[in-house]
Amino acid sequence: MAGEQSTEPRAAPEMANGAPLEPLPGPEQRSAMGPPYSDLRESDEDRPAEAVGSVSGSRNALQPLPGEDDEEPFTTYFDSKIPIPDDETHSCFSFRKLWAFTGPGFLMSIAYLDPGNIESDLQSGAVAGFKLLWVLLLATVIGLLLQRLAARLGVVTGLHLAEVCHRQYRTVPRIILWLMVELAIIGSDMQEVIGSAIAINLLSVGKIPLWGGVLITIADTFVFLFLDKYGLRKLEAFFGFLITIMALTFGYEYVTVRPDQKQLLRGLFVPECRGCGTPQLEQAVGIVGAVIMPHNMYLHSALVKSRQVNRSNPREVRDANKYFFAESCIALFVSFIINVFVVSVFAEAFYGKTNADVHEVCANASSAHAALFPSDNATLEVDIYKGGAVLGCYFGPAALYIWAIGILAAGQSSTMTGTYSGQFVMEGFLNLRWSRFARVLLTRSIAITPTLFVAIFQDVEHLTGMNDFLNVLMSLQLPFALIPVLTFTSLPSVMNDFANGLFWKIGGGAVILLVCSINMYFVVAYVMALNHVGLYVGAAILSVIYLAFVAYLTWLCLIALGASALSCGTTHCWAFGARPELFLLNNVGADAAVMR
Repeated sequence: MAGEQSTEPRAAPEMANGAPLEPLPGPEQRSAMGPPYSDLRESDEDRPAEAVGSVSGSRNALQPLPGEDDEEPFTTYFDSKIPIPDDETHSCFSFRKLWAFTGPGFLMSIAYLDPGNIESDLQSGAVAGFKLLWVLLLATVIGLLLQRLAARLGVVTGLHLAEVCHRQYRTVPRIILWLMVELAIIGSDMQEVIGSAIAINLLSVGKIPLWGGVLITIADTFVFLFLDKYGLRKLEAFFGFLITIMALTFGYEYVTVRPDQKQLLRGLFVPECRGCGTPQLEQAVGIVGAVIMPHNMYLHSALVKSRQVNRSNPREVRDANKYFFAESCIALFVSFIINVFVVSVFAEAFYGKTNADVHEVCANASSAHAALFPSDNATLEVDIYKGGAVLGCYFGPAALYIWAIGILAAGQSSTMTGTYSGQFVMEGFLNLRWSRFARVLLTRSIAITPTLFVAIFQDVEHLTGMNDFLNVLMSLQLPFALIPVLTFTSLPSVMNDFANGLFWKIGGGAVILLVCSINMYFVVAYVMALNHVGLYVGAAILSVIYLAFVAYLTWLCLIALGASALSCGTTHCWAFGARPELFLLNNVGADAAVMR
């Protein structure tokens, strides 16, 4: 696989509890990525378990406290792990093994099907027709490559991205990084919960208000989250069921509308956009921002830990990387097809339509939603709510209700995976040791409280402005997932021989630069549209702080990618600290101490 050497690779060394150890620095070494490990060269028999600390000097997050063996383990989603069968008859590829590894990739793919993505899809179809399908394809492929990095980090090290950040970044950068990722999760969660509430409002013919739908979504999310108590496979099967509902409902809309297949294929494989202007360009940028979600990197790196992989065996690690990547390809292909369904439906039926066109059809159909569309010649603008209404006007009530069921499945599934993301991020960055219920309650409360306020004070028919703001918020957080994952997967002292090769270092860096630049364009366009001097000044001040922190992370990433000239040694440098280089860079190529 790209990035791996031809010689037999060394897997990341492990402690007794499965967490990886890293090469040991001298006692005098310090770093911007966190204080060094205490001396771990003693064996388990020579020292108590309490002495085994993380890079931050605290207990390893995966290690239970003394006397807690009989209590609930410090895990979420990992109360049990799926064993991987041996299949010696198929040395190259085994479908039995693929089936055992199937699950985490499909949970990860739900972030590509959340209500924010669905809304981006329908707006893309209504604004640009089939012309931007190639952008959706490109964004999905880029997302797959980035998810590969996140999954490899979790497989090789046995730690997810938030845990690695906790061990490697110093306290202040770590806290800032955690806050930024939490903002991204809150923004995504607001779209997901409100998407579910809109679906409930449509299904109840407006009888259940938006805030009522939010409360229902909160309640059933708590119920569904504890399905893993009945077995990890049952939980994964439930998510598979929700994805199937989305495929069937949006597939029904696709078959009903019957898009032009020639135009569809041309839009997919011909990268052009003839006659496109600023609205189409902004929509293309919005597609990339909606598809590539920052919290999904943290989620995927954690989900792969649910399989039993002996990380001291290079062959098992290599197999896990291969099968997780294959499963991710399948899962994202399914999500891509569902997204194509939505884009194609609105491209065929509503591209080029005006508000007056839709108002007339809705009035003739005696639809209660005719008032949503003023009788003017402005180009039709749709969101999740108006999209369901316009489908009902043109193709009958069945189309509206089936659309609402698909949105409900999208919102419910993404809300659940968003909850897992919040727990993994909070547990990893803060090393929390609370009971599971307390962790779920805290992470849900942080994300749900602002959503409930929005639902109470905002009308279901006027949520487009809020969605634009949330998309900008999540676009701003993207570097805080992509830069760390490239940093750590490029370090041989973290990944050993599974570290990124030259191709992945250059390609990954270029892709991340492209994605972040595209999202920055979206942010600048949004701010410029505000037309308020005070907001411009505030945005400028925040931009300086934001760009300074991104530059700090980028600097460390460049050192990890091999730009050792940027490290500053023990001399003063740019006020970042005495030794700002990465902790592990001092030990590249050194033999790690392995506890037995």
